[in-house]
Amino acid sequence: MAKNKKETVDKKNEKQEGNKRSFKMSKQQKFVLGCLLVLFSIALLVAFISFYVNGQWQNDQSVVNQLGDRSEVVENWLGKFGAYLSDLVIYRGFGLASFLFVRLFFLTGMFLALELSTQKLKNTWFWDIFAIIIVSILFGFFATSAPELGGTIGYELNLFLQDYIGKTGTLLTLLFGLIVYLIFKIKLSPEKIQTYFDSTKKDFKSELEKLKPAVNQPESAYNLEEFAIKEEVTESDPELDDIHLKTVDSQFEINKEALKPTISHASEIELNPILKPIPPKQELPLVSPDEAFVIEKAEEEDIIEENLASRLVADFGLFDPTLDLSNYKFPTIDLLKEYSTGGITINQEELEENKNRIVDTLRNYKIEIAQIKATVGPSVTLYEIVPEAGIRISKIKSLEDDIALSLSALGIRIIAPIPGKGTIGIEVPNKNPTMVSMKSVIGAAKFQEAEMELPIALGKTISNETFVVDLAKMPHLLMAGATGQGKSVGLNAVLTSLLYKKHPAEVKFVLVDPKKVELTLFNKIERHYLAKLPDTEDAIITDNAKVVNTLNSLCVEMDNRYSLLKDAMVRNIKEYNEKFKSRKLNPEAGHRFLPYIVLVVDEFADLIMTAGKEVEVPIARLAQLARAIGIHLIIATQRPSVNVITGLIKANFPARIAFRVTSKIDSRTILDTQGADQLIGRGDLLYTNGNDVIRVQCAFIDTPEVEKITDFIGAQKAYATAYLLPEFVGEETGINLDIDISERDTLFREAAEIIVNAQQGSASLLQRKLKLGYNRAGRLIDQLEAAGIVGPFEGSKARSVNILDLSALDQFFNNEQN
Repeated sequence: MAKNKKETVDKKNEKQEGNKRSFKMSKQQKFVLGCLLVLFSIALLVAFISFYVNGQWQNDQSVVNQLGDRSEVVENWLGKFGAYLSDLVIYRGFGLASFLFVRLFFLTGMFLALELSTQKLKNTWFWDIFAIIIVSILFGFFATSAPELGGTIGYELNLFLQDYIGKTGTLLTLLFGLIVYLIFKIKLSPEKIQTYFDSTKKDFKSELEKLKPAVNQPESAYNLEEFAIKEEVTESDPELDDIHLKTVDSQFEINKEALKPTISHASEIELNPILKPIPPKQELPLVSPDEAFVIEKAEEEDIIEENLASRLVADFGLFDPTLDLSNYKFPTIDLLKEYSTGGITINQEELEENKNRIVDTLRNYKIEIAQIKATVGPSVTLYEIVPEAGIRISKIKSLEDDIALSLSALGIRIIAPIPGKGTIGIEVPNKNPTMVSMKSVIGAAKFQEAEMELPIALGKTISNETFVVDLAKMPHLLMAGATGQGKSVGLNAVLTSLLYKKHPAEVKFVLVDPKKVELTLFNKIERHYLAKLPDTEDAIITDNAKVVNTLNSLCVEMDNRYSLLKDAMVRNIKEYNEKFKSRKLNPEAGHRFLPYIVLVVDEFADLIMTAGKEVEVPIARLAQLARAIGIHLIIATQRPSVNVITGLIKANFPARIAFRVTSKIDSRTILDTQGADQLIGRGDLLYTNGNDVIRVQCAFIDTPEVEKITDFIGAQKAYATAYLLPEFVGEETGINLDIDISERDTLFREAAEIIVNAQQGSASLLQRKLKLGYNRAGRLIDQLEAAGIVGPFEGSKARSVNILDLSALDQFFNNEQN
């Protein structure tokens, strides 16, 4: 990320860095290109040298503009092409500094041919081009009469600088450029200059000491191997053998016998006796005192006083994932329709009438009420009663049907007791229910000011409060209910809530619509909010066969995200994104900003009927593991029975929404409690997240409203493509099978007869009948498929058999032999 660039990258290369494929050269292509660049650099060198040696700027200048005339002769060693290159790069270009281009092309070719890292090469290109420009301007400044030294570019740049900052300013600018080059490229520093002068000074002193007379040198400075000690003797001295001469090293001994007089006359005495030193021992070599003793001090490492991530944040600010679509505008509330302007209408007569009927019905069964209170909602009124002491709650609850009969109402629901209150609730539908518009819910302060990761405004509660929940906390949502009771409208309300609250960089949708008409309008925001597999045309999945690959791709995305969280040493997507925004994660290491992914499946039961087990496994994995990495599931079905949603999947959906159902059994299947069978329909729902059951009137949003919102978003600038999910490579399913007849198993014909007799193509059947292992039976099935006897793999179903009987099988083998 870092990806990530890359991140860096990879990042801004994280501009959906996994969404683009980069062109990569093969090893052979790199080698060929590298050799071509090396040869081109040699050709440049020959042409440039010939330019100056043969005086091309004088002799070939007139020929350069007439390259098409074959009668013209040039003196350049590379012919007319070399003359043109030299004139273009040197005379009209950078002059003598152009020789650095030879070095650049040669190094680039070698790096490509040898497949070396290009990081150092980039640095070389930058500084060499910097040097070319500086040297060209220098020659243009000092050698104005020789244009071939500075080139046209150097001459013109020099005049340009002098026009604005004068000659002195131009010279200072060039000196500053040289200093920058010496410091950053040659690594010149004050410490190195000081060390150089110190060593030069010591060498100079040692040379002076060597040039001084021997008498002025201390005894320790004599080298007895190179110099002989001489002493003047004026006359014969009988005590000469008592002379003791001091030497600098104890390894040298004076030969006294050589100093004794051997003749009687003083004139024959050797006046300059030579002391011959004994050769020094090889184990202890002498160190010349003239050698300079230099102490090299290692450079101390730079210490960064502040945190690098904090400095990046201070310099560049927090990473903004919305930068690519910084001008994106959220849809306005005016796009939604207001269905009721007056709010909830309270019918006082209806409330009094219902209260009296409830009290009379309970008194008929000798149940006295101490207190009763009414709370009016959009479609239901809650009557809270406090019974007299000694009344059993179960007795009141058993009168549910009697109260419904007395009120002549549909869907009386008794809550005994109301959680958190010491009262019993009786929910009675209003005769004139008020429609809850999506506009009133979206515009509510409770939704607009909600500090949630994925806020969803479902509608209004029985007390007329906007009901807002966080999908990230659920973490998955199961919606169920009978046909026509509001599931599709509920899905549209969920998606609309996220569109009004989250930026396209923060959330992506994977939409599965087997009915093909419910979620079609969201195609317009494909490049803003939708995610899909690579090389697929439609982002909204309507073909059940493609759902399996999409779900498996989400499992791959989940595993990849968990690897990123592991490397970042965080526990969930929120901590990861905060760490990435704080620039504590390197995009070059593959890290990137992770948007939330919401998988929406409408009519899950139809999906299970067509795909079966292939869908259950990835759904179960996502339901169990995907919460921490920001993948959330919203599944809608008519009745989540065991054959549709297994207990393993259902256990991971604590948040459930139940619309009206037809029986108490269906209500218990959805909510694990009754109550959904007593709803009144038209968006009336019960919501639970594993604890209390809350009755909510779902907000209504019509198709034209959704179309206006998607048109508003789709008309704005979008990403290049939809958010691309990773490719999923499934197991082999009979593709590229062996069809060579000579390599067939010896039991091939016998296995074919068994399959045709049973009309069921499965490896387990061959295992039982032929007493084979699974591997051999699997190979036989593959060979039968390649021969066309059995059909392809179909998930949990047995393979189809293409030959009806044994006579047709015999005819098949006869045709093969012929």
